Parts: sequence; structure tokens; C-alpha cells
Amino acid sequence: MKNIIQEIKEQTRIAECTQRQKALVESKSLPKEEPRRDFLKKMALGGLTLGGLVSLPIEETLAHTTSRVNRNSAPSDLKITDMRYCVTRVMGRTAIIRIDTNQGIYGLGEVRDGADERYALFLKSRIIGENPCNVEKIFRMIKQFGGDSRQAGGVCAVEMALWDICGKAYNVPAWQLLGGLYRDKVRLYADTPEASSVEEQKKLIQYRIEEQGYTWLKMDVSIGELRGKPGTVVNSKFWENNQGRLAQWGDNNYMAYANRMHPFTQIQITDKGLEELARIVENVRGMVGYDVPISTDHYGHFDLNNGIRLGRALEKYRLAWLEDVVPWQYTEQWKSITEAIETPTITGEDIYLLSNFKNLIHNRAVDLIHPDLASSGGLLETKRIGDYAQEFGIGMAMHQAGTPISFMANVHCAAATENFLSLEHHSVDVPWWEDLVKTTDGRKLIEKGYANVPLNAPGLGIELNDEVVKEHLIEKDKSYFEPTPQWDDRRSHDRTWS
Repeated sequence: MKNIIQEIKEQTRIAECTQRQKALVESKSLPKEEPRRDFLKKMALGGLTLGGLVSLPIEETLAHTTSRVNRNSAPSDLKITDMRYCVTRVMGRTAIIRIDTNQGIYGLGEVRDGADERYALFLKSRIIGENPCNVEKIFRMIKQFGGDSRQAGGVCAVEMALWDICGKAYNVPAWQLLGGLYRDKVRLYADTPEASSVEEQKKLIQYRIEEQGYTWLKMDVSIGELRGKPGTVVNSKFWENNQGRLAQWGDNNYMAYANRMHPFTQIQITDKGLEELARIVENVRGMVGYDVPISTDHYGHFDLNNGIRLGRALEKYRLAWLEDVVPWQYTEQWKSITEAIETPTITGEDIYLLSNFKNLIHNRAVDLIHPDLASSGGLLETKRIGDYAQEFGIGMAMHQAGTPISFMANVHCAAATENFLSLEHHSVDVPWWEDLVKTTDGRKLIEKGYANVPLNAPGLGIELNDEVVKEHLIEKDKSYFEPTPQWDDRRSHDRTWS
């Protein structure tokens, strides 16, 4: 019995090597990988048991056991051959990249919302010819080219795509490569819908909870809501734009309010202003009840003292967290805020790499961390961030505002990280968002406020719906994964030490 099985294994190995060599010689552009099946599962489905192997002639046994093996998937021989892109209208502009290989297997990644696709294309010359399954090695090669927030978009996009390829090559979901599964569905949090009246907003929130099934909500508590209400904000007129607004984004003027870090505006909130903001939160809490956590964000650019006053004014509503009250870089200020209020504090969506989270974690300056996988370093680095925070008793929620590509990368990471709490879904009300992709195992992407974790589909478990994506490309660039030979050549010496 033992000798026969050994002979089968040897003959199978020889047959695979021969076929692989033949395929590599015949074509440099092999067809896309077909779905592969687990060896033992195939035997069971085919009615062939281990005992049955002994009773069949060796030729028939080999033919049966290798009939569905994809000869074009030889992970140790994989090489990166190309990187291409398209730019979708998700969140204004969000780029998707595709990394191709010499065996037809490809991986999808995403450059964080609002970032330039060239952050990723710049890395093409650094990774061409590498084996995509050496994910950590490639990440260490390119991580020096990432930075905080959207400057990390290229590195993270590449890392996502590599795990997609690796999972497809080994026929396992990405979460399995990260160490295994803690949960088979991932809890999502969604923004509370806005409306012109309290009655209309109540209907929309009921729809969000009862029909869509979300069990965690998030809302903005912005001093922008105090516009036109005299006596609520000090020193706001100086910072208003031409439309009379305190615009937090989109102003190219470096000295504008949008680009002034919180300690440097000297804006303050009056007691009347705090009462108005508390009333807004009270209305939503009254609609939602206390079974559903409510997170908050986007308060405005004011200092830690006003942040503490706001936090205390909202404490009785038992919010899930106060997010990004001050910029993440100010560890001591965060620690002061956290120690002064009862509501949990959280930051991290713009932090790149575990090393930059450590100061906040070591000092217990925040109660929770909030990485955006498309900025923090990708799947593995984000899992490491979560694991590290857990050692200090700190939980991890995850920020996400991109296409279904980064969404699914987050889902795999969340499934494999024990101290995970909830994942943001920023495009709940975009009707075509889910249609950008199709799941490779036929499951629903989102069901009743939870993301379904792909239990069997390899890689990220999704493929693009090409025609739908093409309908939602940005106006300035309608190209769709066109060749990018202009990014093939490396033009610098990249070593950072002497």
C-alpha cells in the first residue's frame, strides 16, 4: 500500500513538471487560471476513495487525480510581468490596479480614495520579475515609498494585489494566508442618512436599521452645523471660504482652514454651540435607541480644550467613540483628551505602518485604533497593528471608503484579527457600488449589515464586472487597464542607507 502511494506521488510530480515546462515554453501569455479544486475533495466528489486507488491501474489513477490540475499555476515559478490601472468615480476618484503574472493569474488592488494612481505605477519597475507570493519581501522593498494617509496608497494597493494573486495560486482565501479565521461575517458601520426634517431622517434611519440591517451607525457632529447661528462659534468668520463655510476638504490654498491643523485656528465653541451640537446627537440617539452603537466624527478644526468640552457635553449619550478630535501626530494631546472624558477616543485612518501606531498604543493615548488598510500598509501590516494593540488592551475598528476591492481586503483582514470591532462602509447609498464586482463563490457581498467572508473562494474572492466599472470611470481618464510601458524602467538608486 505504502509503495503504491509513493509511486503515484512520484509519477504525479513527474507529470506536473513536464506539463509545466511545456506550458512555459509554448506561451509567455498564458490563459487566466481556472478554478482549482482541492485534491481530496475532488476524489470524494468523483467517487474515488483512497482505498479505491489501490484497485485501479496506475495510469487510470493518475489520469483521475490530475485531470483538473491547472498546470499554469506553479507558485514557485510565478513572476510579475505587468501593472495596469483604471480610475473609478467612487469617492470622487479611486484607482484600481491589476498586477499580471507569467501564468495568467492576476491580482486586484486599490489606491486609497482621492489618491493618485501614480503612487502605485511608480512601483512597477521595482516589482517586475519578482515572485508575487513573496509578499512580505516585496512589501519591505517598496514600503519606503509610502507615506501617511493617501501617500501610502500605492504601496497598499500593491500589497492587496499580491495577496489576491497568492491566494489564487494556492487556492485559499486571503484570510487563510494571514493565519486563519476568527469570524465568518464582518460587522459593518454606516453613516446615518441626512434629511431636511427630523421626521424624514427618522424614516431613513429606520430603513438603515430595519431594512438594510445595520447594527452600528456613525454621524458627523460638526461645527459646520452651527453656521448661521449667532453666538455659537468664536473666530469662525476669519476661516470661512467664499461660500461662507468652514470647508474641511478641497481647498488648495495651503493656509486655508481645510489645511490648518486643529491647534492653529483658535476657533472655540461657546456653551450655546455645545448645546446645539448636543441637541443634534440627542435627536439621533432618540431615533436609534441604545441597542445600536453611534460613532462620531468631523467635529471641526479646534484645539484639545474645546475637544474636551465637546466630549463632556456628549458623554450622557454614550457614544461609541470620538474620532480624530485632533491630528493623530499629537500623542500627548490625545492622552490629555482620553484621560479627561469617558467616551472612547479613536484615531488612525491616516497612519502608515505599525511603527507609527506604537507611540499612541504604548502611551494608551487612545482607547481604540482606526487604521485604513489602504493607508496603514495593507492586509498583513494592518493585522499586525491590530495584534499589537490587543497586547495593550486596545480594540481595532477599521476605516474604509473605497471600492469593493479595498472593502474585501478589509474583510479578509478583519476576519483574521481577533480584536476587530467594526468596519466602515462608506458607499451604502451608492446604487452601483456592489455591482462593480462579482463574488467568485456566488455569495452576497453584504447581507443585513454584515460582509460575508468568502470561506472557499481563493484570493480576495471577487472579480471585476468590467462593463459596470467602465460605466463609472472618471471623465478625465476613460482608459481601462491599458499597457503602461512608460513605468517599466527604474531610474533611481533606492537604498536608504550607506
